[in-house]
Amino acid sequence: MHRQLGFGSLMSHRMHASLALAVLAFVSGFSLPARAQDTPPAWAYPVAPKDYVPPKDDGITRHVPGSSAGFTLTEIRDLFFALDWFPGAHPPMPEIVAVGRKPDVRPCGVCHRPEGVGGPENASLAGLPEDYILRQIEDYRSGARSTAVKERAHVFRMITGLKRLSEAEIKQAAAYFAALKLPQRIKVVEADSVPASYVPAWYFTPKNDGQTEKLGERIMEMPDDEDAFVDRDSRVTFSAYVPRGSVAQGAALVAGQEAGRIPACATCHGEGLRGMGSIPPLAGRSPTMIFRQLYEFKTGIRNGQLAAPMQANVANMTQSDMIAVAAYVASLAP
Repeated sequence: MHRQLGFGSLMSHRMHASLALAVLAFVSGFSLPARAQDTPPAWAYPVAPKDYVPPKDDGITRHVPGSSAGFTLTEIRDLFFALDWFPGAHPPMPEIVAVGRKPDVRPCGVCHRPEGVGGPENASLAGLPEDYILRQIEDYRSGARSTAVKERAHVFRMITGLKRLSEAEIKQAAAYFAALKLPQRIKVVEADSVPASYVPAWYFTPKNDGQTEKLGERIMEMPDDEDAFVDRDSRVTFSAYVPRGSVAQGAALVAGQEAGRIPACATCHGEGLRGMGSIPPLAGRSPTMIFRQLYEFKTGIRNGQLAAPMQANVANMTQSDMIAVAAYVASLAP
């Protein structure tokens, strides 16, 4: 039985492209520019059902593999408690990461986990350069960044909290997440069909009824163990189903084989796309999140610092191109 998620440099034109694919999950208000011609694809922007009523806490202490900790459903759903199954796996959390500040400053670690791994519904912050994180936070605080789908309410809750953070708290959080290392958790699978799925919250998960559905031009990124994902287990892995041939297509685009249409990515983001200086690493991060960033640059929704060069770089990208680049990047080791 599925259980509901209880909460939610740059020196050259090409180097500016680094902002394309890294993301901080605090998001500001909705603004869709007039030049945006298409509708945000639902597969990239799942919306939690409004009529869901989560089950009552049964009082059972829950556990996840490899951890000696145990938490009840009430503790798991506590949005002011960064559930820490593996306290030895990271440095001590700053207070803003661990517990936040009531009534509306939720701790970063609730959604992004103490290890900064996040999920397809938000972003992995682990290993992003500190300067990059700070720059993006400023964009969110100023309203220069937004989201393509106004119904994704969890992002508005985040920006509400972000605007209430002190400068000291912002610096503490940025330094903390920048010092972490992103583990490899995503398996990219090229396929024609995928397990039938549904949206219990801000993500897709398999129905586990034996049925399949045509994949088409989508990325379907789902937890391999939804119960552990709902329990906020930071070691949960994900399968990301992508169209056949998309990884090779993405590799060609990233390498600049169609540079006349789409500039190469690899020069700015370093060897293996693992970042360089204040340019963020892309390798091994959620392909769904990566697609959203490309889409939001193209449509002008991401309009923060140094966004204009990136908007130009993605201007000729089709959604198929975005899917391919996201698939390839996610297939790399962080």
